[in-house]
Amino acid sequence: MGERAATPATGADSGDAAWVAEAREALAAHDARLVEGFDAGQEIDRLLAARANAVDGWVRKAWARCIPGEAALALFAVGGYGRGELFPHSDIDLLVVGEPDVQAAHADALSRMLALLWDLGLPVGHAVRSFDECTRAASDVTVLTALLEARPLLANLAEVRALMDAIADERAWAAAAFFHAKRQELERRHARFGDTADNLEPNIKDGPGGLRDVQNLRWMARRVLGVYGTEELIALGQLGVDEHATLERERRTLSRLRFGLHLVAGKAEERLRFDHQKALAARLHQSGGDEAPSGGNRLVETMMQEFYRSAAVVQRISDRMLQRFEEQIEGEGELLPLDAEFATRRGYLVARDDVWPGGDIARVFELFSVWADHPALRGLHSQTARALAESLHALPAWRQAPMALREAFMALLRGPGPVRSLERMARLGVLGVWIPEFANVTGRMQFDLFHAYTVDQHTLAVLRNIAGFASELPDERFSTAHEVWPQLRKPELLLLAGLFHDIAKGRGGDHSELGAVDARAFCEGHGLGETDTALVEWLVRRHLLMSTSAQKLDISDPAVIHRFATEVADRERLDYLYLLTCADIAGTSPKLWNAWKDRLLTDLRSATRLALRRGLENPVAAAERIVESRDRARGLLSAHGIDEIEADALFARIPQESFLRGRADQVVWQAMALRDGVDGEVVARVRRLRAGAQALEVFVHSPDRDGLFSAIVITLDRLGLVIQQARALDGPGHTIFDLFQVLPADPRQSLELGEIERRLAETLAGPLEMRPARRAQPRHLRHFRVPPQIEFNTSADGRHTVFSLVCTDRPGLLADVAHVLRDNGVRVHDARVATFGERVEDVFRLSDGDGGLLDAAAQEALRAALLASIDGDMAR
Repeated sequence: MGERAATPATGADSGDAAWVAEAREALAAHDARLVEGFDAGQEIDRLLAARANAVDGWVRKAWARCIPGEAALALFAVGGYGRGELFPHSDIDLLVVGEPDVQAAHADALSRMLALLWDLGLPVGHAVRSFDECTRAASDVTVLTALLEARPLLANLAEVRALMDAIADERAWAAAAFFHAKRQELERRHARFGDTADNLEPNIKDGPGGLRDVQNLRWMARRVLGVYGTEELIALGQLGVDEHATLERERRTLSRLRFGLHLVAGKAEERLRFDHQKALAARLHQSGGDEAPSGGNRLVETMMQEFYRSAAVVQRISDRMLQRFEEQIEGEGELLPLDAEFATRRGYLVARDDVWPGGDIARVFELFSVWADHPALRGLHSQTARALAESLHALPAWRQAPMALREAFMALLRGPGPVRSLERMARLGVLGVWIPEFANVTGRMQFDLFHAYTVDQHTLAVLRNIAGFASELPDERFSTAHEVWPQLRKPELLLLAGLFHDIAKGRGGDHSELGAVDARAFCEGHGLGETDTALVEWLVRRHLLMSTSAQKLDISDPAVIHRFATEVADRERLDYLYLLTCADIAGTSPKLWNAWKDRLLTDLRSATRLALRRGLENPVAAAERIVESRDRARGLLSAHGIDEIEADALFARIPQESFLRGRADQVVWQAMALRDGVDGEVVARVRRLRAGAQALEVFVHSPDRDGLFSAIVITLDRLGLVIQQARALDGPGHTIFDLFQVLPADPRQSLELGEIERRLAETLAGPLEMRPARRAQPRHLRHFRVPPQIEFNTSADGRHTVFSLVCTDRPGLLADVAHVLRDNGVRVHDARVATFGERVEDVFRLSDGDGGLLDAAAQEALRAALLASIDGDMAR
């Protein structure tokens, strides 16, 4: 506790600039020593305390320079600074306490002191209040929280006691109200930082499992139990020695990350942004002295895995502590037996045996079984959760477990709510012990923009999607998954495939092949027969087959369908693979699944089922496909009152390839557009892929002119629409038939379909000299550079040049590519756009202006122009 200055302060004067210069130099030298200590691996708590102590000294000196010694004012550090944990660029929060007349008398002196601190380079935040004003301000729970951390810098014992009395629970926020308010605040904060961006760029301070969660426990302990630190909870029986040691270990890990982040960012940055991840990982590696992992991004991935694992442990202990605080407020509650082993207390599942599991590890699986049988339970009682955590070391991995335990695990997968059981086992650390390979991917991230979650969280998201297929309320994101689910012979096999599909990531090599080996061993070890084992093994090995086929190949080509059907071989595999693929894509990122992908996979499954039903020895011929498509379209047109004669007249205006490659409903839609349009003018029509979906189909029919494709693409880009697939066909009478699948770049964007049609028609009716809009590259894409790769091949039918482009994605890329193609006199017949995070993989079918293949000279000219356009954008 500091003593007041004995001598009066000097005037507002003279010497302040020199004092500030001296102080800045001294503080900078001290901070430099702290940085050296950090890089040398010094203990983080010493560094935090050392910076707080150094700032304390300069704050007191500034006070002594400005505030008379007899002034009836007290000075406190509050917030994180009051806690004595001061990070390199954290705020310096001060509270000056004095009666209103004293505040007024020394207002100028206080302003001068604060100005000195700001000039010194300290980011000071302050409040000047009387004790009564502190009480009133504490009606805001955030203010009260800061005051709970109050540490006297210049105050006597009476003033310290007066401040504590001013915020006592009988005057501001009783224990129960404070607890519930802070828990709701925690839940809101977790929800706010739970989106995709914050999984890729997590917030060390405020995100789930971050430092704020640790501090929250300290605040609750203070208000609910009247103790000043979590260590004091041990003596009260509220926190185990092991729990406290674990919590402190993870707090230090998170604190070291935050300290280093401030250093590399040069400011008070709390999010692990891509801008800083590589620099911070390299710095932490140097200070740790460990051998560097191999691979360009491995340092980042190792650092991030450490963060995610620490955050998960903090959340686990925090959950238990919140429940214990709740019990202090509401009472323990009555023990209500469920069976001989388990009971409920206040809605939580609790083991009745005080020494559970008592060395009998089989009781762990019984716990999850009972939990699954009682879905209304609030959760696991903190007492039992702690006992479970302490017994994890005794739980064997499945390879060392007796068959009875393995059967108990499989019974959970076959029982009620299996995915909830797996989620609980993962959150409580059981799944990582039972399946060590799962522990290896827990917290593992990939340094890219495609995988929005760590591998373990992605796996759980996939399993939740699978659980949704079984729900009585179909998930509207998936058009047919709920119809396929009941056809599965053994749903638990799909769960096993989902559990193992990415389990080998990070080992090096093909994770699908390595994971398939793990899956086979697990299935055999758990007593599954060869047929079931082979199915799970195949699903893991080929879990990417359907998504890559749908997104990268032309699934309207009968030959593509025949090859895919040959690989799948039977309808059971197809159904399992379809559901696994839907769940996998939708579980990779909230932004990745859309109605267009839903339609692609549904169409691929339907076409493959038909091929399997025909028999793989009887592949469908193009001519037969066209006849079937015309017949189906003619039948659909009859519902619109169009007879066969008029239908055939409309069909004569449609390219034959539309019947080969399009769906019957698309052909009907196009025919109706032709019927309603004016011959010789631009016809533009837009529809949703399904009711309520953001994905749209855009159809454009027009007399052919040079630059039409480029103009359409640029117009769609200017409307904020991102093209997923484009098909450009030559129609009869020198016309074009272009079909686009598009999505809004901003999901919040609302565009009237009629407005899109109007803009397209107006633009295409005028001159086509259009240039793409130039946009700055988004921040997050700047850190993920994909070297451009361009290849040219000849299509299987020999009619077109196939141009493949792999490069870094950016807004307006396809519009730029279309413009380059137009400038080089190239015609586009088909475009497939596949985006995987920061990586775009586009495939175009091209011809020269006369409809022939591009010769070598044309290919090289196009390559040079495209590389110039792409590299020029990256240089901006």
